[in-house]
Amino acid sequence: MSGLQFTEDDLKRILYAAAGTEEEGVADGDFADTEFQLLGYESLALLETCGRIEREYGVALADHTLADALTPRLLVEAVNRYLGEQTVAATR
Repeated sequence: MSGLQFTEDDLKRILYAAAGTEEEGVADGDFADTEFQLLGYESLALLETCGRIEREYGVALADHTLADALTPRLLVEAVNRYLGEQTVAATR
């Protein structure tokens, strides 16, 4: 399996860039399990975030991924599942 992992810090960097905001506001402990809507990120910023993740990490996220991943923690886990699936597929 590849050592490539998508982390919460990676998500923060991409999310802040996609939304055009500075890294401020929610404390680290609150960030992971707070719904994106409560963090102030609307659908357009999240769509841009997913697009950036796909381009940077070379994954193709399913359409339902964003709808299912309501919090940063769930999105990080989903991206890492896709990365793992791609690694398995590449070794076949």
